[in-house]
Amino acid sequence: MLTILGFTMIATFLVLIMLKKMSPIAALVLIPALFCVFVGKGAKLGDYVIDGVTTLAPTAAMLMFAIVYFGVMIDVGLFDPIVRGILKFCKADPMRIVVGTAVLAAIVSLDGDGSTTFMITVSAMYPLYKRLKMSLVVMTGVAAMANGVMNTLPWGGPTARAATALKLDASDIFVPMIPALAVGLLGVFFLAYVLGRRERKRLGVLTLDAALEPQESETVLVGAGGGEGGKAVTTGGSGTDADPEPVEEDGFQGLDPNRATLRPKLYWFNALLTVTLLTAMIMEWLPIPVLFLLGAALALTVNFPHMPDQKARLGAHAENVLNVSGMVFAAAVFTGVLQGTGMVDHMANWLVDNIPNGMGPHMAFVTGILSIPLTYFMSNDGFYFGVLPVLAEAGQAHGVSSLEIARASLVGQPLHMSSPLVPAVYVLVGMAKVEFGDHTRFVVKWAALTSLVVLGAGILFGII
Repeated sequence: MLTILGFTMIATFLVLIMLKKMSPIAALVLIPALFCVFVGKGAKLGDYVIDGVTTLAPTAAMLMFAIVYFGVMIDVGLFDPIVRGILKFCKADPMRIVVGTAVLAAIVSLDGDGSTTFMITVSAMYPLYKRLKMSLVVMTGVAAMANGVMNTLPWGGPTARAATALKLDASDIFVPMIPALAVGLLGVFFLAYVLGRRERKRLGVLTLDAALEPQESETVLVGAGGGEGGKAVTTGGSGTDADPEPVEEDGFQGLDPNRATLRPKLYWFNALLTVTLLTAMIMEWLPIPVLFLLGAALALTVNFPHMPDQKARLGAHAENVLNVSGMVFAAAVFTGVLQGTGMVDHMANWLVDNIPNGMGPHMAFVTGILSIPLTYFMSNDGFYFGVLPVLAEAGQAHGVSSLEIARASLVGQPLHMSSPLVPAVYVLVGMAKVEFGDHTRFVVKWAALTSLVVLGAGILFGII
């Protein structure tokens, strides 16, 4: 019964947000609360939610202060040279911009933190997409997939979890997987090329001057389904199917050389502060929430020493902070109910128990296939510490080594990074001003395909 209710709860959530019948925050809170009552454990809902909030509170704190920090860095012009450099290199060509998004996301992902990757990538690329009227879900989809492949780095999380759960060495898991992961990353770049060509066909190629030229209206694409690249919402005009939204004065501020918040004399201080912050995060000198809290406080104090200016900057980024942190705490209700009621355990056990006996010698392949949906519907902790040991034990009974099982378990990460249970994805869609349902509808098929490419390469190379 719990198995059926678990799958039904997840399906209900996904359908409602993809059809835009409910907002993600409302769906993340109300649907699990309702199913918790169905399960007969409504009296324990408070405990489940508190457990979920306690688990995700450090993540929410990290995101709040990270958004403030990177928002201030955007305000003061730290990323302006990057944006200008990318635009000049891409020559306002949508195809090059999409490929550049994938490359930038992959490079920044070396820090091992998805939230930071998305904040930097969106900060640099969003102004280009908005000015050229490109599909924003193409940006979020490509960034999520590139980060998903790179998320398998030993310090990124999944590899370390797999190593811990199966008592293996992380390097023994990751290093042999490098060729397969490289093929997966190349697959993301190729997909970015294909999507970029589609955008180029729809929009054409502008000159650099035309791209930088101020415009009276903006068209922001919020969907990329179908051959036309999705639904366009035109702002500042009339006669559209959607209600017009006011034009944002700072929508392209990443390239506005005259905004009042620029601090050119402090550029190298801000650059050094950012490098130091990322280094400290990679080296784990302090917990990430503490690092971003200190970084945000220092950035505000040095760049905006006057209190009214600090309040203005905090106010400017309050919407993003509230949207993302609110989504994280709402997700805590979803994960708390899934885990507290035992739905996750029953779903995982059902899947494992229904593996045909004849598939025993191919448990590495089975693990790779199962990792795609399971890491989407579950947290990495739930999958790697709850399900993976069971799969490894089943594999060992048929002569399949735990190392092969561990490597195969990494296959689902390209899709995992767009899971509604991953806080970083809310940073991505929030900063890109994309509906979570639009992002999900667009990215799921491509991310699943990327995961299958990694799995196929692993089998072909004899790694899995």
